Amino acid sequence: MPEDSPDRTPPRSSAITPRWLDWAREIQALSQTGAHFSENDYQRERYLRLTEIAAEMMAEFSGQQYPGLIDLFSRQVGYATPKVDVRGAVFRSGSLLLVKERMDNGWTMPGGWADVGDVPSAAVEREVWEEAGFHVAARKLVGVYDANRTGPLEVFQAFKIVFLCELIDGEPRPSLETSEVAFFQPGEIPSPLSGERTKVRHIEDAFFALKNPECATVFD
Repeated sequence: MPEDSPDRTPPRSSAITPRWLDWAREIQALSQTGAHFSENDYQRERYLRLTEIAAEMMAEFSGQQYPGLIDLFSRQVGYATPKVDVRGAVFRSGSLLLVKERMDNGWTMPGGWADVGDVPSAAVEREVWEEAGFHVAARKLVGVYDANRTGPLEVFQAFKIVFLCELIDGEPRPSLETSEVAFFQPGEIPSPLSGERTKVRHIEDAFFALKNPECATVFD
C-alpha cells in the first residue's frame, strides 16, 4: 500500500490492450461517428461495412459471437465516446469497503456504469447503496483513469472515476449483483479482484487519498 507522503507522484496508466482490440475499437468508433454525420445512403453503407469489419475482428480474436457484436454495434448512435464507470471508495475506521461480484467472485469497490442523465457523484452514491447497503456522500475525487477493459473483454473503452465517499449510515447488504460486503484494512485486501472493475492501483490511490486529504487528484 502507498507511503504516507503528500508528494507522491501519481503513476500513469499501465493498462495494455491487444493491438487488435485497439484497432477494432477505433474502427467501430469511426464507423459510428461517420454514420452519424453521413449525408447520403452511399456514405452510410460504407460506414456500415466498417462496423461489420470491427465486429468480424472482435469475433475472430475474442471468441464472442458475430451476430451479438454486430447487433450491439448497430445500436450505437451519435458521436462515439468512451463509457464512464464510477466507483466509491468508502472507509470505516480506516478499512475500505469492498463487495464481491456474483458474476466472477472477484472483489471490487462498489460501482458501475453511469447512466445517461446521471450526475457523477449521485451515480456513485446510488451504486454504493444498491450494491452494499450503505448511504454515502461523495466528498473528493480520488482519480480519473483510463479503463481499457480487457478481461473479461469489454468491446468499448471506458473512463473510470473513483470518488472518496463519506459513510453516512446503513448495514452491509448484498444485492443481485454482489454476494458479500465487507471492510478491509490495507494488508487484508482479498483476492482475486474483479477484473478491471477495481485494480490494486485504485485501492492504493484510495488509501492514499484518505490519509492525505490535500493530495492532488490522480489522472491518466
